[in-house]
Amino acid sequence: MTAAVELAPSVGAAAACRAFGVARASWYRRGRPSSVSPARRERRRSPRALAPAERQGVLDTLHSERFIDRAPAQVQATLLEEGTYLCSSRTMYRILGDAAEIRERRTQLRRPLYAKPQLLATAPNQLWCWDITKLLGPAKWVYYYLYVLLDVF
Repeated sequence: MTAAVELAPSVGAAAACRAFGVARASWYRRGRPSSVSPARRERRRSPRALAPAERQGVLDTLHSERFIDRAPAQVQATLLEEGTYLCSSRTMYRILGDAAEIRERRTQLRRPLYAKPQLLATAPNQLWCWDITKLLGPAKWVYYYLYVLLDVF
């Protein structure tokens, strides 16, 4: 790309780009100053966004004993029935996501880890293993089945 930029003033942009296999659009884009200022690149806060105190109030409501095991949609529906509107259920999910609390909010039963059974043969004829293998025959659609039985001991 830099070679095309150096060659372009003497032979022209199209010929330089063709010679080095660079798209002309890339050459022109590189030569143009960026139209987006660094201040605009940062995402501006929406004027409708909740203030940090309001966000904390929503989080406190979701953490209350009454709503600790409910989904945000259920919390919002209950609060609306009582005549209180904090925010949308999607906003509640966003607030929980920012607090790294998007998970199952109810207590879950933890099953103990059981050890897998291990088979141990200490003498002959205690433990057998088997396998069936399909073998290709001499002609099309002809197969042979090989049955194998092994004493593990």
